[in-house]
Amino acid sequence: MLVLVLDSATPAVTAAVVEVGEPGVGDPGVVVRAGRSAVDARAHGELLAPQVDSVLREIGARPRDLAAIVAGLGPGPFTGLRVGLVTAAGMGQALDIPTYGVCSLDALGWSAARVNGPGRAAPGKVLAATDARRREIYWAVYADRVRVTEPQVGRPVDVAAAVARMGVLSAIGEGAHKYAAVLPLALLDEPRYPTAEALAALAAERVRAGRPGERLTPLYLRRPDAVAAAGRKPVLQA
Repeated sequence: MLVLVLDSATPAVTAAVVEVGEPGVGDPGVVVRAGRSAVDARAHGELLAPQVDSVLREIGARPRDLAAIVAGLGPGPFTGLRVGLVTAAGMGQALDIPTYGVCSLDALGWSAARVNGPGRAAPGKVLAATDARRREIYWAVYADRVRVTEPQVGRPVDVAAAVARMGVLSAIGEGAHKYAAVLPLALLDEPRYPTAEALAALAAERVRAGRPGERLTPLYLRRPDAVAAAGRKPVLQA
């Protein structure tokens, strides 16, 4: 089954077509057939649609060939995150195919267990962190790909204290690299951002089972910077 994977929760705008098949021993049963990822925190809207068109064209597929859509739910900044989710929801509705959501931090936690070579994760718990701007990070802790904390947003110094109490030894993700001086953990070099393979692997069981599509509810974790005015100001007359 061909599945479109989208993620715009981080500065990396990602689109890929993934083939989901039967899993094997140590094999999640997902193969990335075509993928695009561009890092640009200010161009999510401009990049995503052309990427979707490009990955479909690369393998000679059409939108109607897709069996499902998987989207990263964040956490992420309001504007960028909603680009991917609106695109996924709109295409799912237009094509009448199911959409499935995956926490974008979960994709990093999943990837941490597959890293080999230099920068390999130490055994035990791993911090997955992405940049939340405002000198904060989005974060969660994983043990053997299982999330053991809820996704949160906080200052790196506070996160460092929290993960120290939990016995976390290593970290993955752009947020961990950006604040490496504050987070005294062994860093995994890659991936810095959620990958299409990881997102697809975390949704693969739902795809194979043909489960009903899900509402794609974003994990914002905090209010957007721009808010509507509370009300009209009174006009004073002399």
